[in-house]
Amino acid sequence: PDLVLTAAHCLHDRATGKRIDPARIEFKAGWRNGRAAAYRTVRRAVLHPDYRFDADVTADRVRNDVALLELHHPIRNTRVTPFETDRRPRKGQRIGVVSYAKGRAEAPSLQQECNVMARQQGVLIMSCDVDFGASGAPVFSFEGGRARIVSVVSAMAEVEGRKVSLGTQLLSPLDTLRTALEAGQGVFQDAAPKTFTSGTRRDTGAKFERP
Repeated sequence: PDLVLTAAHCLHDRATGKRIDPARIEFKAGWRNGRAAAYRTVRRAVLHPDYRFDADVTADRVRNDVALLELHHPIRNTRVTPFETDRRPRKGQRIGVVSYAKGRAEAPSLQQECNVMARQQGVLIMSCDVDFGASGAPVFSFEGGRARIVSVVSAMAEVEGRKVSLGTQLLSPLDTLRTALEAGQGVFQDAAPKTFTSGTRRDTGAKFERP
């Protein structure tokens, strides 16, 4: 495997809004307690073409907050198992988030007791209570006893006073990213940061916050 899925906002400098050069990124597969099963540098990175980095997190931003990294060399370590992606999860489906969030940066943690609360306009609203540092973390489904990636964490939010997490519905955005890679896109250009403001109110009922 030579592709890594993450959130598009993880490829921007939070302070300046500028894109991070993929050449500066090192992917550490299976990171645990100071060591990784494999280390790889990144050749290219493609973001969803409709994604805009902005200080305000909106439903439009979450829907397109996804990116693919292409590694310089595939990982062929038998200790590293690649995960397949799955079709969009249904409402009420059991899911889990694996992350290196705040307080557990040296080992991943799986929260299994969460589910899909709603699907609205390409956004998954999930009951997973994520913490700071969970940005870009994979969201897994467990149908048939197999773990498959169905989303990545984009933002934290509150719905009627309850903490939730938000991510994109992967199916269509992932096809877009793969097409971009096949077209030779992803070569780094240090473009000026863009801003985006939604002109319509979305009905997720969520108060957004970046994880």
